[in-house]
Amino acid sequence: MQVSLTMTARQHREIFEHLFPGDGCEAVALLLCGRARGLSGSREPRRLVVHRVVPISHAVCTVRTPDRVTWQTHPFVFDLLVEAARRGMAIAKIHSHPTGVAAFSPIDDASDRELFGSVFSFLDTLEEQASAIMLPDGRIFGRWFNERLEATPLSHVGVIGDDIRIWAAESSTPAIGAHGMRTVQVFGQGTYALLRKLRVAVIGCSGTGSIVIEQLARLGAGHLILVDPDVVEYKNLNRIINATNEDAALRRPKVEVIARAIARMGLGTTVDTRRENLLSPSCVRVVSTADIVFGCMDGVEGRNALNRLATAYLLPYFDVGVRLDADGQGGVEDIWGTVHYVRPDGSSLMDRGVYAREDLDAEALLRTDPTEYQRRRRQGYIRGIAEDRPAVISTNMLYAAFCLNEFLARVHPFRWSDNAGFAAHRYSPNRNIIITEPDGVPSLRLANLVGRGDMRPLLDMAELSE
Repeated sequence: MQVSLTMTARQHREIFEHLFPGDGCEAVALLLCGRARGLSGSREPRRLVVHRVVPISHAVCTVRTPDRVTWQTHPFVFDLLVEAARRGMAIAKIHSHPTGVAAFSPIDDASDRELFGSVFSFLDTLEEQASAIMLPDGRIFGRWFNERLEATPLSHVGVIGDDIRIWAAESSTPAIGAHGMRTVQVFGQGTYALLRKLRVAVIGCSGTGSIVIEQLARLGAGHLILVDPDVVEYKNLNRIINATNEDAALRRPKVEVIARAIARMGLGTTVDTRRENLLSPSCVRVVSTADIVFGCMDGVEGRNALNRLATAYLLPYFDVGVRLDADGQGGVEDIWGTVHYVRPDGSSLMDRGVYAREDLDAEALLRTDPTEYQRRRRQGYIRGIAEDRPAVISTNMLYAAFCLNEFLARVHPFRWSDNAGFAAHRYSPNRNIIITEPDGVPSLRLANLVGRGDMRPLLDMAELSE
């Protein structure tokens, strides 16, 4: 079983400032972590996501030297264990190695066995706990323990902020075929190796989604999770990559058509298809095991759920939206497309004005009670939902490429400007206007969800009760 650890850049900074106070001695903190367990009984990777950092005061440490730290157990540790037991969460320990030694020492081994022996006993659980080390340059590596106190290296540690940093346990670079050499020439072997190891979820496999997926597969993404409940229709053939007239005639599922195309590429990308709506518990559980998520949906219900999912499971979320206003007579009135990069502890799409609460309520009513929706719309009680806007491949290609390059700029910072200034990236080709915006105030509405992981109901949404 593979287990990873993910935290936000703010949490990483808080940990670093505590673990490296400037005196050259080791320090320690505990992390209360949410869990991404995936589907019950599956072999999907499991993720630990940091919900809260609990620094162990330097004053309560009985020993602090450049190669050792020991500390007394205080009541707040008991309270932390009680919370972890009540909420089904994990405990992770992280300490510093000021000398830069990138390995667990025999002292660390003994300390971890003592700590996690107590943790497993108190929590009465068989689920994994973790231990990690931070080095002076901020890098983190670690291991997870099972109930028998057997240690296995964490597959990777991720830090999600304006930049996306992921440190994998394995430093070996995968074999690079001729198809990957140009990608390596541009982004280097490190980024190519990272792409091969990532699990990437794409929600929505139509106009922009199919193009995002095409780019990911050809860049070398190792594993894709494709989510879309719909089938190919004739009206889709002007913009879904690799869809055919036969697919439309046979009403083949979009995810299967795209998975078939990826298999024919033969580039080594594995695919998990989910022909279902994101608003289902099984789909949320599968997507929660990803490392990166792309949202390629028009509707606001899906975007809202994906924003909550990305927050709860600390997923960097790239959202692409296209608006093409045409007069129906061959005239283009306006074209706008926006790529949003949503940090799990940043502002939400609702905060940014992408949609309002009224839009969510209206779309939910349209899904659950179309007759009542039409009645309220006729009477002016609700604002209508924009349905079936025109879309063509040329505009979708443009904004899907913007989206992928935004992702690449975060994992392989090549942009001359700081990534912090590009939380939203808007472009209108007919107006020749480009607008970029930094992130806003962190979402108060979603603050309690940050790093919460699995819960009942999932994402704290009643419709996701299991």
